[in-house]
Amino acid sequence: MDYLNYNVAVNLKRIRTSKGMSLDVAAEQTGVSKSMLAQIEKGSANPSLGVLGKITSGLRIPFQELTGPPPLDSCLVKVTDTVPTKEVEGEYRVWTCFPYEDNRMAEIYRIEIEPGCRYMSGGHGEKTREYITVLEGEVTIECNGERHQIGRDDVFRFETDQMHSYRNEGENRSSFICFFLDYH
Repeated sequence: MDYLNYNVAVNLKRIRTSKGMSLDVAAEQTGVSKSMLAQIEKGSANPSLGVLGKITSGLRIPFQELTGPPPLDSCLVKVTDTVPTKEVEGEYRVWTCFPYEDNRMAEIYRIEIEPGCRYMSGGHGEKTREYITVLEGEVTIECNGERHQIGRDDVFRFETDQMHSYRNEGENRSSFICFFLDYH
């Protein structure tokens, strides 16, 4: 389940139960069937914008309250249980672990690159810094006309206001975590 469906599932159930509503009452208030609401809460439905609009209108809540990150003290992301947000079969996979929308300051990705492959990234805006730590293999980062080879357990930092690339020049898959910090 992607992070947006997860947010809607958790938030809908939390909001509905905090208002003391059964699924029947929520269905009556929103005009969305009880079975659809149950599927959304289980994360097994991918509701349209129209359905989300009916829910927010019927529950009298802002759209962001339904789609935004649930208020949690902690959150475990099991990358193996999620779908990559970007993927080129046989070359690379990118997972959004914690999106920028969570807190408007930072975002965290996990990236895997197959041997001999490269992942290109556009700039992330002014005053955005990227931190990388390699979990397995090695990755070569090309940015600002320079090449930096980062090995396992190394941590590297650079400004990400322009195009940059990640290249796996090794013989095994490389896997690393990217942490973007917005320091406006």
